Amino acid sequence: MKLPGNDAIARHPEEHHTTHRIKLPQRVVERPLRQVTRRLVMALLVLALTTFIVWIDRSGYNDNSDKQVDFLDAAYYATVTLSTTGYGDIVPYSDSARLTNILLITPLRVLFLIILVGTTLEVLTERTREEWRLSRWRSNLREHTVVVGFGTKGRSAIQTVCATGLKPEQIVVVDPSAKVVDAATAEGYAGVVGDATRSDVLLRAEVQRARQIIIATQRDDTAVLVALTARQLNRGAKIVAAVREEENAPLLRQSGADAVITSASAAGRLLGLSVLSPSAGMVMEDLIQQGSGLDLVERPVIKAEVGRGVRETEDLVVSVVRGHRVLGYDDPAVGKLQLTDRLITIVRVSPGSVVAPDARPLPPAG
Repeated sequence: MKLPGNDAIARHPEEHHTTHRIKLPQRVVERPLRQVTRRLVMALLVLALTTFIVWIDRSGYNDNSDKQVDFLDAAYYATVTLSTTGYGDIVPYSDSARLTNILLITPLRVLFLIILVGTTLEVLTERTREEWRLSRWRSNLREHTVVVGFGTKGRSAIQTVCATGLKPEQIVVVDPSAKVVDAATAEGYAGVVGDATRSDVLLRAEVQRARQIIIATQRDDTAVLVALTARQLNRGAKIVAAVREEENAPLLRQSGADAVITSASAAGRLLGLSVLSPSAGMVMEDLIQQGSGLDLVERPVIKAEVGRGVRETEDLVVSVVRGHRVLGYDDPAVGKLQLTDRLITIVRVSPGSVVAPDARPLPPAG
């Protein structure tokens, strides 16, 4: 799919009007509407019970207007008695009716008021508590990782960065699907429901303070818009994005992405390599699967390696990152290693082990 420019935005305006909210990990909060509905049902049940009690003993009550109490009068008396102290137009005069008011109606009135007042207090308290949690969450969130899209690519990217020791609470997932975000929060990540092409959604994910942003959307045009918005909000973050079509990669780099992974062509090259050499294909699959077997790791040069050649290091070095250049291990320009260099090495990792904090795994090719 080649990007058609702004035409895609015009054909899909609904992508820019998605509602959004924040979901904190492993936290289930009853919605205020559900709380109010539940309390309202309880209040109506109390009202119905009070009406029934008055109706059963209606002969013990006196209506000043017609001296008789019918079912409507019983409902009226129950309503004004529970909500106020009564108007005095319908009064209990028999001993049984007065005793019923003392032992039953008065407790029901107190219960009715508790339900109404309790609903308001509970909703306000829960909202205040949630706002406090969100404020605290935002204030503590720094140098985190924002992942846009929690599909196959997004999940794999999170698994890879978590293999380096990154904690789940340092990952914020942004996705337009509430069910997808629910799945992310169930795994311990923070989640924001909304359209990541909108700046207010990314601001809710605190993207302006993020260290790195992973864009794993389903559409290439969406990835471009997310990269543009994210780069405007955070000039220093590292942005890595995936695209389906290789011809869209340059546009994504121009939009602010530091690295672009072409998922379709990368998968195709791996398929072709596996056909030519199944063993080589297995090795490449092992390299891009973080956390076990062989891993590609980027690490800084240690002091003991300064002034040495690439072949003199203990690790298997495949490339040297010097400034903004990536030099092959056999490039004559590498010469002697410098303290500011970074090495891309192949290391063996046992299952369950964690890569050293000063080493960064390379992004997967798919």
